Amino acid sequence: MHRVVALCLDGLVAFDLTAPAQAFGLAARPGGEPLYRFSTCSLDGAEVRTTSGFGIVPEAGLGALRRADTVVVPAYAAVLEPPPEPALAALRAAARRRARVLSVCSGAFALAHAGLLDGRRAATHWAWAGELARRFPAVAVDPDALYVDEGQVMTSAGLSAGIDLSLHVIRKDFGAAAGERVARHMVAAPQREGGQAQFAVRPPDEPCGSLEPTRRWACGRLGEPLDVAAMSAHARVSPRTFARRFREETGTTPLQWLLAQRVLEARRLLEESDLPIEAVAWRCGFGSAASLRDHFRRATATTPTAYRRSFQPLAV
Repeated sequence: MHRVVALCLDGLVAFDLTAPAQAFGLAARPGGEPLYRFSTCSLDGAEVRTTSGFGIVPEAGLGALRRADTVVVPAYAAVLEPPPEPALAALRAAARRRARVLSVCSGAFALAHAGLLDGRRAATHWAWAGELARRFPAVAVDPDALYVDEGQVMTSAGLSAGIDLSLHVIRKDFGAAAGERVARHMVAAPQREGGQAQFAVRPPDEPCGSLEPTRRWACGRLGEPLDVAAMSAHARVSPRTFARRFREETGTTPLQWLLAQRVLEARRLLEESDLPIEAVAWRCGFGSAASLRDHFRRATATTPTAYRRSFQPLAV
């Protein structure tokens, strides 16, 4: 079982610990077999204070990081000062032995203090992005991204973005179906792309999610030649108004969103069916196997055939 250990630093933001704890704790095979073992640690195993006014007693000291396959660093309050050196040394040691290291929100500062973000792109809460960039010029801070996947090291924006990153990791480890089961249980969006904006600005006089019916309509017709004109016609607004409202509601463009939905559907079909690659491409609206391979590789860094070989046995 994949072992996930969260490093709890003093001044912990409780939500940024419990969100990944819930996501990884819920991840299971269709028969109910858990996919992860989630646990917590602190500097010496002692209680840590949270910004919510209560304490949390972790299960172990820093030694637990030596056995972790994935280390999670939730947000904490004193980000401008380096965490205790033993904690930083434990993070560096975990990275040296190729454990995966994640941060949620301002937890990115701990990774930066440890030197794990040097030369890498990184995300953090939008309110802290400028400070992270000023203090650590070797880090390429993306102030807009929900999360950034740099392979062994991953970082996310604040609060709910920790759920997005956790679901991304579950999908990456065990396939889209496993991630969707967790998202459904958590009543969360199955997939928000890491490059999506952290927040969207909506005029106060417009209803929240007014284009959601059109998004649902489009998801049921991914194999059809959808474009902004077709979606705006369904929403009964002009293409220009539709594009503006769509970005305000989702933080991305209609075509970028549509491409992400088509890739997600392709992943589902590759996991759950024996359809030929050409048929998967047509059902998802890519038109040809070559087009599917091109977009799929850009989104997942692998080919449809390799993805099916890796994940189909897990999605029974």
